[in-house]
Amino acid sequence: MNLQQIKNSIPTSPAFILDTDELIKNLSVLNTLRQQCACKVLYSIKSLPLTYVMELAKPFVDGFSVSSLFEARLANEILKGGGNIHLTTPGVRADEWHEMKTLLTHISFNSLTQYQRFTDIKPDNLSIGLRINPKLSFLKDYRFDPCGPYSKLGIDINELQHLSDLNQINGLHVHNIFSATDFLPLLKTIEKLRFYFGKKLAQLDWINLGGGYLFNKISDQSLFIALVKQLQQDYKLDVIIEPGKAVVDSIGYLVTTVIDCFPSDGKTIAILDTSINHNPEVFEFQCKPELYEHDPNGNYVSILAGSTCLAGDVFGEYCFNKPLEIGDKVVFKQVGAYTLIKANRFNGYNLPDIYKYQDQHIQALKHYPFQDYRQQWLTDS
Repeated sequence: MNLQQIKNSIPTSPAFILDTDELIKNLSVLNTLRQQCACKVLYSIKSLPLTYVMELAKPFVDGFSVSSLFEARLANEILKGGGNIHLTTPGVRADEWHEMKTLLTHISFNSLTQYQRFTDIKPDNLSIGLRINPKLSFLKDYRFDPCGPYSKLGIDINELQHLSDLNQINGLHVHNIFSATDFLPLLKTIEKLRFYFGKKLAQLDWINLGGGYLFNKISDQSLFIALVKQLQQDYKLDVIIEPGKAVVDSIGYLVTTVIDCFPSDGKTIAILDTSINHNPEVFEFQCKPELYEHDPNGNYVSILAGSTCLAGDVFGEYCFNKPLEIGDKVVFKQVGAYTLIKANRFNGYNLPDIYKYQDQHIQALKHYPFQDYRQQWLTDS
């Protein structure tokens, strides 16, 4: 994708660009895995539930992974009964369960109390599983670690070990990694599951290995393929994966324009027409997004900051080959996942327009009018 061409052809700013060619490439990697080891692939729509993306993903996947009633409704609209919808969440609500169970094909209950509360009123066509916490941590940052101390995500594997059998459920769900670029954590996780459950795994219909693995950035898939085939051979299990970030992170670009430049304590501040509120993980997890124009050897340094009144609305310090000027466009890349879905209009700054890029052409997909902002805050009185 020619980013310089994109910058020159985008009529509005800020703008979120979806690289359709890159999306198809990522989905093709997953489709090849399906063919090589007969695993089932679900797109985890929490990373980017844009219907354009979901429609493109549909031929490459076996369905969608969801975490709420609204996500399940959207998934059902797109699939029209032609795929699986698998939900896991800590927050199943009693007042939503009646509708939820009509939309889902699979559910992994997050706790034994959830399981005991809702399974007596399930329909026959809903496949029931449990999310387990294998008590294996591979992440240093506790905010991303599903297996950290006092975790709310899944049932302690030590509790399940004492069950006499697994006949009353159809599957197990495990997700204990984030943005992994190798399969070593998966190998260790499956080893622990084998040790704890042994032949009991053969009582199940499926095992969902969750997401968190960046399949598009792991060149050698042979270990994953071998692990899946071994699970299928030993226990006759359907093996499910549900990538999200691996599908969409590399397809997203945020084009933004410099609207002011000034010195502050000896450094140059460049104010952009976007905000970290359009990419909240920058603030939430102190992430510094990649910038297309950044050159570590550049002689001109600027702090890129958003246009809201939040003091911490700062993307970070970047180096350039020439001084930034008002009107210059800069592009954040690798921002396809967990950006638009978390974005907000703090201070009334509008969300970015959305465009798709395909076959060297740009096409507008969505603009958010003032009425969207007004409707969000309009009250009846």
